[in-house]
Amino acid sequence: MRPIIATVLAAAAILGAATSFAQTTTVKPVDNGQALVNPGMGWMLYYYSNVLDNYGSKLAPEDTVEEFPGVGTVFLRLPWAFLEPEKGKYNWDIIDTPAQRWIQTGKQIAFCISGTENWTRQGTPQWVFDEGAKCYEVNGFLEPDYDDPIYLAEVERLVEVMAERYDGDPAVSFFAIGLYGMWGEGHTVLTTPVHGKSWGFETQRKYIDIYTRHFKKTQLCISDDFPGHDDRRARFEITDYAREKGVTIKDDSILVQPWPNSWFHAGMAQLFWPAVPVILEHEHYGGSVGRGAWDKELLLKAVEDYHASLLSIHWWPREELEANRDIIERINRRIGYRLNLKEVTWPETIRKNESFHITAEWKNEGVAPCYGGGYPCYTIKNKKGGIVAVLVDTGLNVKDLAVDKPGEGFPVHRDVEFTVAKAAVNDFGTFARVCPTGKFDIFFSVGNAYGTPTIALPYGGDDGHKRYKLGSVTVTD
Repeated sequence: MRPIIATVLAAAAILGAATSFAQTTTVKPVDNGQALVNPGMGWMLYYYSNVLDNYGSKLAPEDTVEEFPGVGTVFLRLPWAFLEPEKGKYNWDIIDTPAQRWIQTGKQIAFCISGTENWTRQGTPQWVFDEGAKCYEVNGFLEPDYDDPIYLAEVERLVEVMAERYDGDPAVSFFAIGLYGMWGEGHTVLTTPVHGKSWGFETQRKYIDIYTRHFKKTQLCISDDFPGHDDRRARFEITDYAREKGVTIKDDSILVQPWPNSWFHAGMAQLFWPAVPVILEHEHYGGSVGRGAWDKELLLKAVEDYHASLLSIHWWPREELEANRDIIERINRRIGYRLNLKEVTWPETIRKNESFHITAEWKNEGVAPCYGGGYPCYTIKNKKGGIVAVLVDTGLNVKDLAVDKPGEGFPVHRDVEFTVAKAAVNDFGTFARVCPTGKFDIFFSVGNAYGTPTIALPYGGDDGHKRYKLGSVTVTD
C-alpha cells in the first residue's frame, strides 16, 4: 500500500540568524501488515527437538521453509552425547550444516545442549561417567548427579568451548542453559523421586554461573521449569537470580493442557520482558491437538500475556502452517517489536550548510521492546541509488519505545535539527564535503548510529537495504 502523503505550508525553522518560510511535506506511512524478519523476534523453527529426525531435519538441504511468514530463528536442541561422543572430539557438522542453511538467508540460530534424555539411554557422553562422574538409572536411562564435581567440570569445559565458538556472533539469537534437567529444560520431576536425590537453588545457580562466566554477549535463558513446571507463583529465588545475571526465561511448554492450565508462568515473565526477550515454546502441535489443548486464540493470548519475542514452531512446519495460517498472520503483527513511523514532516527544499528540521512520530506496536536498539535515519539518495546525505536521529533509541495493548502503544514525537554538508572553518579557510544539488528521493530506516539499516519495517518501497521511500526533497546551494 502506498504511503498517505499530504503537503502543507508551514513556517520554516530558523536558519542561522535568518527566518524564512518554506513548504513542507508530511507523510503518514501505512503499516502493510506483513510479517517481519528481524533479530531476536518472530517464529522459531525447531530443526532438532532432541530427537534428530524431528522436525526440520527431514527438509531437503535447500529447503528453508520460506513460505512460513515471520520465521527468524532456527533452534537446534540436541544431547551432549551427539555433539561430543569422544572427549575433545566435536561433531560440529551436526550443528553447523543446518545452521549455515538459514544463516545465509539472514536468519539467526539458537542452541540447547542437554545432558539427560528419556528417549535414548543417555544425553551425557559415556566417557564423562567413565571418568568417574556419578549418575542414576531411571527407567532405563541415565541421569547425571548434577552436583558431581567431575560432571560440573566437564560441563564447564564444554560451555567454555561453545562460548569461544559462538558468544557474540550476531547470527546467534540465544543459548539455553540446558545441561541441567530433563531435555535441557531444568526440571527433574520425572527422575528425582525415583532415585531419592533432589537438587535445589544452590545446584541450579551453579549452572547459571558456569554459562554466565563464559557467555558475555549472547543472550542466555533458563527454562521456566527450573523452579517447577506448574507452580503459578511469579517470583522464585532461582528466577530472581537468573534475572540479576541478565538471563531470561523460555517457557517449556504452553498448551500442554486445556485452559485454565494452558500455561503457568505468565506472571513470571513480567520480571523479565521489560529488559530481556521472553521465549515461548508451545507443546508439540500434534500432541496438543490430540489431547484437546490446542487453541489458536490462546496461542495469541500467550504472546500478549508473556510479551513474547520468540515463539516456537514445535512440529512439522508446513503442517502447522497449513492448519494455523489465520492466527499466524495475527501473531506476526504483535510478536516481538514492530516499529512504526506514524508521521513525518520535512522541508521540500533544504540548503547546504543551513539547518532544517524533520519532525516525526515513532511507535512500537509489538508486545516487546526492541532490545537491541537502533536509531531512526533519513537518507537522501539520487535516482541511481547513490547516497547524497545520511541524517541519523541519535536522540531516539528505539529500544526505549514503550509497548502496551494492541493499538495502545505510546508514540514518541521527535523534532530534530539537521544540516547537510555542514561547513567547518579554521585558520586555512572554510571546508565542506562535496554534495550535489538537485531533486532527490528521501528514505527512512532504523539501524545503527552511523546510518546502516538493521531492522525491517512494515512498509513497501524498500530499496533492498531496509530503507523505505517517503518522497522527494530538493537540495540547493
